[in-house]
Amino acid sequence: MGWWQVNADTLAGSRFVLSPLAETFACLKLLNAGVPAHPGEQAWLRDHLPAYRARLAADPVTARLARAGIGRDWIADFLTPTPRDRETFEEGVERVRAARPDEARAHLRISLAGPLPSELDRDDLPERAARLLEYVWAEAVRPYWDRRRRVLEADVVARTAQVGRSGWAAALDALRPGTRWLGENRLQVNTHEYPPREISGAELVFVPVTPQRHGWVAWEEDGQRYALVYPCAGALAEGRSRAVSASLGALLGTARAGVLVLLGSPMSTSQLVAVTGQGLGSVGRHLRVLLDAGLVERRRSGKSVLYVRTAAGEVVVRASGSGQGAAMSRS
Repeated sequence: MGWWQVNADTLAGSRFVLSPLAETFACLKLLNAGVPAHPGEQAWLRDHLPAYRARLAADPVTARLARAGIGRDWIADFLTPTPRDRETFEEGVERVRAARPDEARAHLRISLAGPLPSELDRDDLPERAARLLEYVWAEAVRPYWDRRRRVLEADVVARTAQVGRSGWAAALDALRPGTRWLGENRLQVNTHEYPPREISGAELVFVPVTPQRHGWVAWEEDGQRYALVYPCAGALAEGRSRAVSASLGALLGTARAGVLVLLGSPMSTSQLVAVTGQGLGSVGRHLRVLLDAGLVERRRSGKSVLYVRTAAGEVVVRASGSGQGAAMSRS
């Protein structure tokens, strides 16, 4: 297993950040794999996979670069610069474009675990990678970015609240498969047999993305910044595909029941609007009814007002069988 040595000060100073570039690369990985994790991803792939494949068919070098860079066990490092707080997509992709050609080729040899194919022994690999990421961003991510950003924000709020309730160990154990706190200042970051890294004193960030089977680790060569990219909670990424039983829908109304089912993790009103697709007024009315019925409660987290199911709400949701089988990481 791969693990990082993290002292208490580094972990205490770590934080969650959003990255449009990380979201775009995760979507590139999803397009490259072509296998959805849930109905929402299936619909997205149906809309965007044919054009993506046509683009690669017209550019065999870039197609080979994408396959080589997204290796089975290792991603070519130059494709995934360590996310920075408040960095725009344009700023992030310029760091991909600025990679040295010899560095890009070396990273591809590692991801391939072997020699570099002759068609990739060239100096324009960083430019080609940047153009591909720009295509995915423009065609398949930016049109949905406003909703995705709110979904990612909801995940960060929920996990931050979990850190406050249960500590970092519990939050890290729930982050993604293969990630867990080992004790003795050791953070397991994946299941691969890679040498441990001492990162105490560095900046550590956790970065959510919406594609459900795509996460990775990244760091800067000077050892000053490390990142763990993870799939956000499944119920958030799936949005309106979250299951609501017929019985709960008949009792509360389908839209109101959907809000209750989503509130297994703390969410704000604006995040519920983004995830459900309902209007602000509708979500507000549903929350008032659920509050009056004692099925949800209100909490404050910093400047945000969050809503979450009460024990009574949990009983109602579980008794109805709603949301069963969804890929959700409970906070």
